[in-house]
Amino acid sequence: MPPSRLVALFDVDRTLVDVHTGELFVRFQRELGELRAVDLLRKKYFLFQYAIGRMNAEQVARFLGEEYRGQSADALNERCRGWFDSYVRKWVSRVGRERVRQHKDRGHIVAIVTSTLRQMAQPLADDLGIEHLICSDLNVDDGRFTGSFELPLSYGAGKVVHARALLESLGASLDNAIYYSDSITDLPLLEAVKRPVAVNPDWRLRTVARRRGWPIEIWTNAVNDAVPLPKLAELSITQRLSLPGPPER
Repeated sequence: MPPSRLVALFDVDRTLVDVHTGELFVRFQRELGELRAVDLLRKKYFLFQYAIGRMNAEQVARFLGEEYRGQSADALNERCRGWFDSYVRKWVSRVGRERVRQHKDRGHIVAIVTSTLRQMAQPLADDLGIEHLICSDLNVDDGRFTGSFELPLSYGAGKVVHARALLESLGASLDNAIYYSDSITDLPLLEAVKRPVAVNPDWRLRTVARRRGWPIEIWTNAVNDAVPLPKLAELSITQRLSLPGPPER
């Protein structure tokens, strides 16, 4: 039986995008005059709690679900594409973009695995030419959001469930995968893949990565000019990769 293809999985916030996309969406809403001061403070609190891993995934889901209840799914799709063009694209990591290209050029399966809403993540996937997207999906009834999410949530251990199902459908496996992420909340998937890579890690993930000998890479555009593709020879002897030169300017 031939070996399964190599797989490259990417998180979004602070990985493929240099900043937290949730903060960019809050800025978008604020500049449109859609947020009162109290709404802004509440959102910032939830974003902070999520970013440091102290907010329960179900709590975040309930908060977001109520916000979108009754809204048109098509309208949010269109709205998020405009938001991506105006607020997000300039923050897409040049190193991350190059890393995606390197994996695609070598014939690897490439997928985004994020807890971000599909409407917010899809424009990024399209911009990077990434076919497969694992993300958070709001339930829709008659074209409008019900206020609940499809389960399991694409968060923590839920990412492992979704990633494993996707790769099995493609004839691949987490045993032949690399995952790039910045957050300790992604520890379950980082532990499940063959090659975990901590990208712009928060302090807790940095501590774990150092203790376990995982690669730590800094991709933020202002800090790093070139991060070579990590050696993946241990994943599949028949699909060894050579180290490329620095990302194109």
